[in-house]
Amino acid sequence: MSDMAFNDRSTPLTLLETRRSGKPRDLIAPGPDADQLDHILRIAARTPDHGKLAPWRFVIVADDARAKLAEVITTAYRAERPQASATEIAALEQFAHQAPSLVVVLSSPRTGSHIPLWEQELSAGAACMNLLHAAHAMGFAGGWLTGWPSFSDAVRDAFGQAPERIAGFLFLGTPGRPLDERPRPDMDRIVSHWTGPVA
Repeated sequence: MSDMAFNDRSTPLTLLETRRSGKPRDLIAPGPDADQLDHILRIAARTPDHGKLAPWRFVIVADDARAKLAEVITTAYRAERPQASATEIAALEQFAHQAPSLVVVLSSPRTGSHIPLWEQELSAGAACMNLLHAAHAMGFAGGWLTGWPSFSDAVRDAFGQAPERIAGFLFLGTPGRPLDERPRPDMDRIVSHWTGPVA
């Protein structure tokens, strides 16, 4: 598939059929401006949400806050891994500075609700996917990353508090190089027809 075929916005179906994330390290300006980002987040919030709890939050990390984010991440990493190499620290610095726009999505469950935690977490993941779809529909590309920073309580504490968790770092911008296809699952392996309980 050529790069011109990805994220084809000619119809809703072709956009879904050709959706391809952009690698955050390859995303360049322009990214969405403030109004476009607000529009993207409003679309992201239109996600399946049992109980109407909105069990997720969006935190925009402005360009002038990226150095602070890098400091939070590298400080937390050094505290957990005092023997961290310069290469590891440089990679985490680079992580914080990728792409023109960054939204941190937090799973923010309502623990007093009767809605199961798992359903609330699934809704947070759906919000991340909706955010990517909205960005692609507006002509940008996005990448959803997790990695070590998503699982660090110290990094999470810079954005919220337990029981919140970082669902992902959503990087948005314009592809700086052609997108390429990734392996897709064999549909025969992942689709089946249920005819009754397994004996």
